[in-house]
Amino acid sequence: MGDSQQFEIWKKDIMPVLTSKVEEFHMLGYDRATQEDVWECVLAKLKKEKEYVRIHHLVRIILTLKITDYMTFLTVGAYKGPNWFDGETEFTFGDK
Repeated sequence: MGDSQQFEIWKKDIMPVLTSKVEEFHMLGYDRATQEDVWECVLAKLKKEKEYVRIHHLVRIILTLKITDYMTFLTVGAYKGPNWFDGETEFTFGDK
């Protein structure tokens, strides 16, 4: 997948597809699913693509996204998040 991809430009055009997928996840009980999280999950999947991705392929990826893939993406993202124990973050308790 090269830098010439049009994903951000296509995002506005495929917003109804993202909305549909988020509504599907909400119906399955995953109320915290957001369009932005689904979008980031799909982009992460597309980074593995070797060839130019057409818009219909992007839509297919969104429509066939499984909740297990989405939850795995969120879990991995949480593990890659900020390291709270790196010693650079200062924690204060109370009025100190």
